[in-house]
Amino acid sequence: MCAGVPDSELMVLERAVTDLHIDPRGTIVDEGEPAQHMFNVTAGTVKVYKLLPDGRRQIIGFLMAGDFIGLAVRQSYAYSAEAVTPVRLCRFPRKKLEELFERYPSMEKRLLGLAANELAVAQDLMLLLGRKTAKERLATFLIMLSDRARRLGMPSNPVSLPMSRTDIADYLGLTTETVSRAFTQLKNLKLIRLDTTSQAQILDVEALRDLTEGGS
Repeated sequence: MCAGVPDSELMVLERAVTDLHIDPRGTIVDEGEPAQHMFNVTAGTVKVYKLLPDGRRQIIGFLMAGDFIGLAVRQSYAYSAEAVTPVRLCRFPRKKLEELFERYPSMEKRLLGLAANELAVAQDLMLLLGRKTAKERLATFLIMLSDRARRLGMPSNPVSLPMSRTDIADYLGLTTETVSRAFTQLKNLKLIRLDTTSQAQILDVEALRDLTEGGS
């Protein structure tokens, strides 16, 4: 995002950046509060969610190292964010960033590209919730996490699952019991192996990808 910005300007921004350490279940931002900062996740896993009018929670994503929180241009945060694991963040003051955007349009362009990625993830979630079976949703989720880890230069298999089964259920639009059954189905098909609840070994990547497309 900061490519093309002179070192002198980056030093000004760096002095305004705050390093944060958040414990598991710690709140990072609350939906509706003034969006005074933007955050970059540097370690750990964060879940972002919205509360529905009936009090239910819809998890809309899991963020990991390299992801941003608070990219939206609204005056308030569009969702809440909570640490799943111990999390490290860089907190940027939004006003300082906006000043840099005015002087360096290329920086804003890169940020808009990151925001476009957020929109693409939201669109993928709508497809995930709309047409797929529970088994297909879980397969898609595992492949998504594996692909993301590979893009970040991390091991893509086994797949790290730091979030709870309830969190996975809230993300996939399922019940916790249905998620557990879906894991069992994938195990019985010999597509995955669960050595622990926080890790899934993909045994047949191609077959699992085929399942994400609706294959039997």
